[in-house]
Amino acid sequence: MNRQDLISLIRRKKSFLCIGLDTDISKIPVHLKDLEDPIFEFNKAIIDATIDLAAAYKPNFAFYECYGIKGWQSLTKTITYINNTYPAQVFTIADAKRGDIGNTSQQYARAMFDKASSGLEFDAVTVAPYMGEDSVKPFLSYPEKWIIVLALTSNKGAEDFQFLTSQDTRLFEQVLIRSQKWGSSENMMYVVGATKAEMLADIREIVPDHFLLVPGVGAQGGSLQEVAKHGLTKDCGLLVNSSRNIIYASNGADFAEKAREEAGKMQKEMSELLIRHQTSDI
Repeated sequence: MNRQDLISLIRRKKSFLCIGLDTDISKIPVHLKDLEDPIFEFNKAIIDATIDLAAAYKPNFAFYECYGIKGWQSLTKTITYINNTYPAQVFTIADAKRGDIGNTSQQYARAMFDKASSGLEFDAVTVAPYMGEDSVKPFLSYPEKWIIVLALTSNKGAEDFQFLTSQDTRLFEQVLIRSQKWGSSENMMYVVGATKAEMLADIREIVPDHFLLVPGVGAQGGSLQEVAKHGLTKDCGLLVNSSRNIIYASNGADFAEKAREEAGKMQKEMSELLIRHQTSDI
């Protein structure tokens, strides 16, 4: 999915909602746990219930890798189901936070993007930029695939390093500046936490046109209104992630229905924000 495809998708659905499939087997409804693959069945039900409301789905790899080969199978079945059942209807993100020396990153890229090799085929992958250009560039060798660079995260530990200053430039700003030499707004996004929404104005000064993946809205306390105020662009430029608020809206038999209700609330708010932003630009 290229940039224009993604923009068209957002406009068609009137939504920039990304649903995080952070599926914890201890939190899914009891009636699913006796099935052969409860994680996949849970994901499938969430996807079917929200596909018209979500612009993207983002499985967090930790919630699958912790179960070894069974978890990997659940992940593979989930992404295969999305790609086969809803082709080109949603943007898919591998929240894997990879990044290593060049030859290792080449293999990580194969795992995310080369279906013949791994069985997976995502549109994008989250990447840690700490090891520099040669750890990131292998992911950019796949046409119409994206990398999403960790820039300013929503966790408490972000304060440990990301705000360190050198020559009046904070580390996360250095990441934004330097990484633009590696890719472009056509194949590179940035992670910017919603709990740091007040920083979005500064970030937009550096990357005015790039898409931003914004976690932290909902359970982590981030404000969708504040994110939109500082982050929206003429092409939207945002994918706002919500995980727990949606997928665990209920732990009963009505879990998919309740997930749709919560996703619908966010989609309605996003639709209004998009209209308001478009009107303000005219």
